[in-house]
Amino acid sequence: MKTVVLPVNPRYPQAKAIAAAARALQQGGLVAFPTETVYGLGASALDEDAIRRLYQAKERPASNPLIVHVADLEQLEGLVSELPESALLLARAFWPGPLTLVLQRHPALPDVIAPARATVALRLPAHPVARALIRASARPLVAPSANRFARPSATHAAHVLADLDGRIDLLLDGGPTRIGLESTVLDLYSEPPLLLRPGAITLEQLRAQLPDLQPGGALLDLDEDDALPESPGQHRRHYSPQAELLLFDGEAQAVLSAMRAAAREHLAAGGRVGLLDALEGFAGCEQVSPGADPRAMGRGLFAALRELDERGVDVILARLQVPEGLGAAINDRLLRAADGRIIRV
Repeated sequence: MKTVVLPVNPRYPQAKAIAAAARALQQGGLVAFPTETVYGLGASALDEDAIRRLYQAKERPASNPLIVHVADLEQLEGLVSELPESALLLARAFWPGPLTLVLQRHPALPDVIAPARATVALRLPAHPVARALIRASARPLVAPSANRFARPSATHAAHVLADLDGRIDLLLDGGPTRIGLESTVLDLYSEPPLLLRPGAITLEQLRAQLPDLQPGGALLDLDEDDALPESPGQHRRHYSPQAELLLFDGEAQAVLSAMRAAAREHLAAGGRVGLLDALEGFAGCEQVSPGADPRAMGRGLFAALRELDERGVDVILARLQVPEGLGAAINDRLLRAADGRIIRV
């Protein structure tokens, strides 16, 4: 199968391209498209065969639940058993946008979306292409990130093709995504509500609406029999480059000294070293900086990891960010890209 690529204006998507993608979805196909967070891989949320094909295309574990994307609140009918007031409160504050809500699922929803769970994760994206596609297909869409499982998420159409060319039917190329990190995931089925995955909607913003919100993201091991995530992005190894990622934390100068020592050691052994930053004192290293401020770093993180892989490095050195606001989401992705390991100095 050859993946068809259709360019689309990210602000004013062309009706012809959207119609072609919607037809593919209605016929059981898989379509990658941009959202404000990352590129998503879409399939009809009501088509079990298409969803199983999506799992196969991504090489995604069947136990890992999917997020259902809707174009408006009316599409929640038939997806959830009840819509609590807290969900309406958050929807009014943050939808459309990069927030996913975990709610009690409707029994008519296919089990393959969230096997062995009483819940379903839901999002109303803000990207014009995503919303136009959901409306045109006249059905809610499951849409995990459009990349092979555990790889850095796709923030450019080229990333989608690098992982999924020939595995999916169609790709809407709407240019780079605006945020670059997957949505914040909030579990409203639990009491108290839990923040399962940090994202661009921060813990601080959410607590202004839900003061009793608790952090609850877990690092789940895929090899454990009882590893049953409530949300995407909870596996310990996720968003990972092909190179080993060494993640450092501690006082700033001590971290830089430890990173320079690690770089010298790997270079002396004949390895190729990548640096996820732009710093002095790292001669001989391949340096790619996602950006200096948190917004720029979030937007460029996955692209930087992929670029260092393309440069053929054996190991990537990175440091944790200040764990506030968007920094918490960046740290979550770095931690999982490093397989849950931190070098504390």
